[in-house]
Amino acid sequence: MSLGADVGVTGFGNAVDRLEETGVDSLWLPELVYSAAVDPLIGMTHALARTRRLKVGTGVSVLPGRNPVLVAKQLATLAGLAPKRVLPVFGLQSASPAERELFDVPRGRRGDVFDESLSLIRLLLSEDEVSFEGEFFSVDKVSLSDRPAKPLDLWLGGSAPGALRRVGCLADGWLGSFLTPEQAGRAVVAIREAAADAGREIEADHYGLSLAVAPGGIPDNLAAVSRRRAPDTDPADLVAGSWADARRLLEGFLEGGLTKFVLRPAGPVPAEEFLAHFLELADALQN
Repeated sequence: MSLGADVGVTGFGNAVDRLEETGVDSLWLPELVYSAAVDPLIGMTHALARTRRLKVGTGVSVLPGRNPVLVAKQLATLAGLAPKRVLPVFGLQSASPAERELFDVPRGRRGDVFDESLSLIRLLLSEDEVSFEGEFFSVDKVSLSDRPAKPLDLWLGGSAPGALRRVGCLADGWLGSFLTPEQAGRAVVAIREAAADAGREIEADHYGLSLAVAPGGIPDNLAAVSRRRAPDTDPADLVAGSWADARRLLEGFLEGGLTKFVLRPAGPVPAEEFLAHFLELADALQN
């Protein structure tokens, strides 16, 4: 699950402890710079250090605008300190227009920078020695001595046709958002086709979706965001306005071939209350 944008430094540690105690599989930290949410990488480090079982991922961190060598080093270090519990997910750009200027890349080249960055990160996390000469980055005979024995799975977000092709060609998994069950099912098909065209295969349980849940009804601002992103789609098919709606949508996503879900709170709901209903829903779906 995700703690959303409202749980900041003050409540973060206690929330992490409760997730560990209750057996939640994973915590996902969004990159929301201009919010109370903790920085995802620092939050991952803190959460991994105070738990022994909980997996922690980014959901979703912007990659273009960061140096991929430093990103690879950070991931390798985290994976070494907390084996099998680091879940990186990268995206093309911030969902918030106000934050996009923070991740500066040459104009019109964001996709190209993304592809090159991801390729270099994968090499650094899987090869003993890497020499790479790209358009934006280059390294000569470098190695990460602390890289994990089994390379990390690198997941991507995004739902545009180009993003889905990128997942199929370059990634190990997909975490979508703001999609109806039908749209998500079509995205899974598109990713599988792109992977097959590239001579690759993505594991069947590596398709996921981040779902906003507003137990008190969809807030007006979130409904407006939904309409901007998908003008022809009912916001109730993109955001769960109740826990019953969350179950309805999740069942539709399961039918579409998705198996991993990140539920995040939307609207005024205490974290402890959200967690309790989250656990109830997880039990109901498993049974």
